[in-house]
Amino acid sequence: MSSTTGTVERAFEAALYSDTQDALDTGASILAADPAADAELDRRGREFVAAAWRRGWQPADVVRLVRRELEDVHVRLLAELIRAQAPDDRARGPRWSAQLDELAATAKPVRTDRFTHATTALELYRLLLRLPGLEPLDEPKRRHDSGRPASRMLTRIRALLAKAEATGFPEEAEALSAKAQELMARHSIDEALLDAQAPAKDAPGACRIGVEAPYEQAKAVLLDAVAGANHCRAVWNEAFGFSTVVGFEGDLEVVELLYTSLLVQATTAMTKAEAAQRAGGRRRTKTFRHSFLAAYAHRIGTRLTEAAGTQVTDDLLPVLATREVAVTGRLDEMFPETTTTRLRGVSDEAGWTQGAEAADRAQVGARPRLD
Repeated sequence: MSSTTGTVERAFEAALYSDTQDALDTGASILAADPAADAELDRRGREFVAAAWRRGWQPADVVRLVRRELEDVHVRLLAELIRAQAPDDRARGPRWSAQLDELAATAKPVRTDRFTHATTALELYRLLLRLPGLEPLDEPKRRHDSGRPASRMLTRIRALLAKAEATGFPEEAEALSAKAQELMARHSIDEALLDAQAPAKDAPGACRIGVEAPYEQAKAVLLDAVAGANHCRAVWNEAFGFSTVVGFEGDLEVVELLYTSLLVQATTAMTKAEAAQRAGGRRRTKTFRHSFLAAYAHRIGTRLTEAAGTQVTDDLLPVLATREVAVTGRLDEMFPETTTTRLRGVSDEAGWTQGAEAADRAQVGARPRLD
């Protein structure tokens, strides 16, 4: 064993398998005293990252967890390690590549003294070492080339939703969102028909979408409603702050777009409603917000379900039913055991009423029937 490897091993033995601050300080002191060990410390960090991938984690998942459990300096170090490890990794697919691209702005080193840097590294490695296994989300290989048309369609949908969120004119937002919904419906059905005609059909995939605190339970309900209305299924992991959405690739992209847009609209509406409540002398903002978002999620689910029932002609039912069976099968394979969670803590009547009203105003737009 080389002296640099020995330094890192002694630091790890002192710090990584204990939760005490004294153990962390001991390990950091060992590393800080040996500058020659820096390269080995970085190499071991890349190994921890690779081990996380083998356990089913993805870059966005780990970044989300580190941001929640540690500090910004740890997120920056993690981003550096992920990007440094990427050239040694196997090809993972466009969703993974997009997550790596998002790390570009984050992966900027922060200058600190040696002891502080060593402490940061050991704190991060402690967390990475203890990551449990997750369900693998390898992106399925598509057997027909619909990438270019889908990409153009989704670009148009993104642009329409962005304009709907930004405009201050309800009529314009309604028109933009309605058009986006029409494109979403066409995109999903076109994918289904193309899959049915292909010699070898595509398989359902899965992605993870962050469900961030606060009020994460209501947000998980909202995401579940959006997923169900778009031929997908969602399973919430409360402990790690995400939901796994299972479905066909085109539908997964639509779910992420629509959920993000509705969450923006909900937050905007909640902020305005809360300001009105404060102006009237109310101060129970936490219970108001939770009840508002819970009602919003519940009502949006009803609206999306009603809208979904008008989208499909009789001749398309067998195609979509086949895909639903495939999605359910993939879900059961990934999650053989799931539990149902009741929405807790909804106690503010004004928040519930105004949340439901905001959902009725939300720009989901009834999609026109596609004959």
